Parts: sequence; C-alpha cells; structure tokens
Amino acid sequence: MSATSGFTELPDLASRALGGSVVHANDELFAARENLIKPLPAVFDPAEFGPRGKVYDGWETRRRREPGNDHAVVRLGVPGVVHGVVVDTAWFTGNHPPEVSVEAAAFDGHPSVEEVLDGTWTTLVPRSPVKGDSANAFPVEDPHRFTHVRLTIYPDGGVARFRVHGEPVPDPGLLTGTVDLAALENGGDVVACSDMFYSSARNLLLPGRARHMGEGWENARRRDDGNDFVTVRLAGAGVVRRVVVDTSCFVGNAPGWVRVAGLRSDGDGADWVELVPRTRVQPDLRHHFPVVADEPVNQVRLDVYPDGGLSRLRVHGELTGEAMTALQDRFRATRPR
Repeated sequence: MSATSGFTELPDLASRALGGSVVHANDELFAARENLIKPLPAVFDPAEFGPRGKVYDGWETRRRREPGNDHAVVRLGVPGVVHGVVVDTAWFTGNHPPEVSVEAAAFDGHPSVEEVLDGTWTTLVPRSPVKGDSANAFPVEDPHRFTHVRLTIYPDGGVARFRVHGEPVPDPGLLTGTVDLAALENGGDVVACSDMFYSSARNLLLPGRARHMGEGWENARRRDDGNDFVTVRLAGAGVVRRVVVDTSCFVGNAPGWVRVAGLRSDGDGADWVELVPRTRVQPDLRHHFPVVADEPVNQVRLDVYPDGGLSRLRVHGELTGEAMTALQDRFRATRPR
C-alpha cells in the first residue's frame, strides 16, 4: 500500500458500525456531530428544511462572527494505527470549511470528555485546504496507536463524513481466554473474497447483530457451477473451538450449504484443515458449529454454496502463546512515547 493510495481499503476505525462515537463538538447548531461517523454515504434532499435552516446529513456549525475555529472529537471504535483520513464534504458547497486539520491522541482506560480535551495531541494532518462536495483524502504516516482523533475546521462550516482508515491494534490484555479471533475489533480482517456485489464481506466481522441485509455480506446470484467464498485473517494464530455462521435477515437469499476451513499457522499457503464440513444451513438463523480440530490456524475460509448472503461470522478460539507474544510486542511498539 502506497502512502498516497490504498488506505481507504483499510477499516474505518471511527465508524459507528465499529462502535465509534463523536464525544465532543464545540458547535453543532445546524447539523448533529453524530452524522460524521455514519457508515453509509451522506444523502441530500434539496427540499428539506427545518427550524434552523437547510437540513444536512453531516455536521454543520453556525457562521462565526468572532476569531477562532470549530472542532469535533471522535473516540475510535477500535484503537489503531491511522494510515489516512477522508474529510468528506459531500453536498456542502457554499458552506464547507476552506481548511481542516486532524490530530490524534492515545488514552488508557475510559477517559472523560474533559480528560480527552486536556490530553496530549499529535498532528496527523496539518492545516490543509479542502474542496466542497468532495472526498478530501489525506495519507498519514505516523506509526503510533491512537484512541481518539480531533477534526478541526477553519473557521466554520459543514462536513458530511469523517473517515479514519487504519489497522486495528487491540489491547492484548483483552484477548485472553476464548475470544472471537475473526472480529475486526480484535484484529481480524478480510483478505480475499470472491464477490461483494451488494455489500462488503467485512460486514461479517462487525460487532453485534445485523439489523437488516445491508449490514451483512451479499454476493450476486451465480449462473455457473462455482461457489462464493471469503477468507479471513485471524487476529493471530489460534485453536478454534466454535464457529458461528449467521444467516439472520437473509430469507430467500441465504446459502444452501457452507463449509469452513482453517490455514495451519505453519502452513505454506495450501495446508488447510477442515473445521466445519460442508453442511446445510437454514435462512434467518444463527448456526453454531463446535470444532474438534486442535491445530492452530491463522486464517479461515468460509465457502457458501452456491452463493447467498450472511449476516455475521464468528470464530471463537484461543490465541497461541506465540501469537499473544507477537500482539504484545506490536502493542508496545505502537504506543506513543
């Protein structure tokens, strides 16, 4: 991945879908700060007005009549190393900020808003010009793990969405015992997928239950003799104890059968072990499969036959000692000094 392109393919650590939250904004008179981290793109109705003026699907502050600037602080849903941010001013034309900057900070535990505002902040994006009605992308090269980011707009205006793309770096102390090794918040991620026509396979790894089909993974209808699949890199090598394949919300378009295999942690790329044999599944149901294989794996491949949508994939297991050591080393290496 180059420094100027490709970072938008990484997870959005600020997304509400991952548990991100806009914990503070100094002003949100026209449009609420929470809109910044909505997963879906901003929408616009030219005829919609409210008691405070034009309704925007974004964050918008009042016109400043005194010196200063406006800002919003986001607690990342998953702490991690930020590789780039996108300040999306979609639909904001004559009311977008001409310049922005982005800072980040790292906190232990669960700090209050006051503690966050008084923290030590590192500049990720210096004060830079932005265009209206545009996805303004800024690569970031800071190698440290952060928990919060602050978007500052100069002097005021509106921003539709704020994306913070990066690599999750979870606290290894929270990954002891049996955990979901595939979860995005624990460091798992999708590394390959046959088809994402309707929605991203990364949705399979999000926290919580999907509320509708759009929050799961759905591929196109197959018209050949093949089948669709998704491959997930686990948070680390581990022994899988249980797999959950969730077809909730998929009624007439769930797969007919599924199969799950794991890549041995010391394999050469082709050494796969079967975790769940090809098995019939039902629509709109969470399927729990116990796993008896005791060899550590670092990837899993979920095959669906012949196609169809899934809501979530859970891979419960325990990290190996070597994997835990590697996570601890990375955690220490990315902590700001």
